[in-house]
Amino acid sequence: MLVEERTYVLHSEVRLADYMAAYENVGLPIQKEILGGFLGYFVTEFGVQNQLTHFWAYENLEQRRERRALLADHPQWQECMAVIKPMIRTMENKIMYPTGFSPIRSLPVASTDENTAFTWSI
Repeated sequence: MLVEERTYVLHSEVRLADYMAAYENVGLPIQKEILGGFLGYFVTEFGVQNQLTHFWAYENLEQRRERRALLADHPQWQECMAVIKPMIRTMENKIMYPTGFSPIRSLPVASTDENTAFTWSI
């Protein structure tokens, strides 16, 4: 299993709400359908402003390659990209592999480890 971390920084004149509306309503549904493995989407409050980070899980690099190729060819994703890509100033991708003690080590994501985000309650 691997996790892809994708970090985008939007242009300073772009309203975060405009990006999020376009992405959530057009891009995210087709990404979830084709990519699967959606772990989360996060925005910053401190540090780099207008920064978005999202995480996707895959069984391996080949599965990631196949699914991202299908996504790139899909008309709904192309429609979303036409709107959001001009809003993005920088993009960074990382491929990460879980350690032996990570509560996320396989798909589907499930854990019974105590005091993790999967079991902890306030």
